[in-house]
Amino acid sequence: MPRAADPGLDAPVRDTLLRAAIVDAARRTTASDGWSAVTMSRLASDVGVSRQTVYNEVGSKPELAQALVLDELGRFLARVDEGFDAHPNDVHAAVETAVRGVLDFAHDNALIAAIVAGTHGADTDLLPLLTTSSLPLLDVARAVVARRVAAHCDDEARVASTTDVLVRVTLSHVMQPGDTPARTATQLADAVQRLLA
Repeated sequence: MPRAADPGLDAPVRDTLLRAAIVDAARRTTASDGWSAVTMSRLASDVGVSRQTVYNEVGSKPELAQALVLDELGRFLARVDEGFDAHPNDVHAAVETAVRGVLDFAHDNALIAAIVAGTHGADTDLLPLLTTSSLPLLDVARAVVARRVAAHCDDEARVASTTDVLVRVTLSHVMQPGDTPARTATQLADAVQRLLA
């Protein structure tokens, strides 16, 4: 069973590690038993701290939900950075690699599967954070992707509109795949190249 961070660490480091441990425990529980099984008491037990400490670190359960989704988004955006880093001078190859990485990661992601498939009955509290109430998620994703796309185009308006299309369509395929990750990635890379041309 994981335990709380070492009390000998500096407070900011300890708090960051503790928050990460709580969010990770919430991810594991959601993937295995559903979001409804995530309680502050269970997280406290899993991490080895008091229930009040969990509240102090992550706030209410809706705040924990947002932290969980944004943390997972960071894992997806790491794939975006990997794709663009691998092809710094070729926007088509960069987008294709980035989208393929995101969709492959989504395919094998137990948390996304639990949220999207509704494998735990009517446990859908997290779904709006990926769909109807996804503005914070979209804002973070657009900022990261726009920064990478801007390296290939100096027209700010074109970068913004292209980024919006790329992020929204990719998220749509994360939620409901329409083709293989490889074909989807190639199609989106073609579209981005045309939009930036």
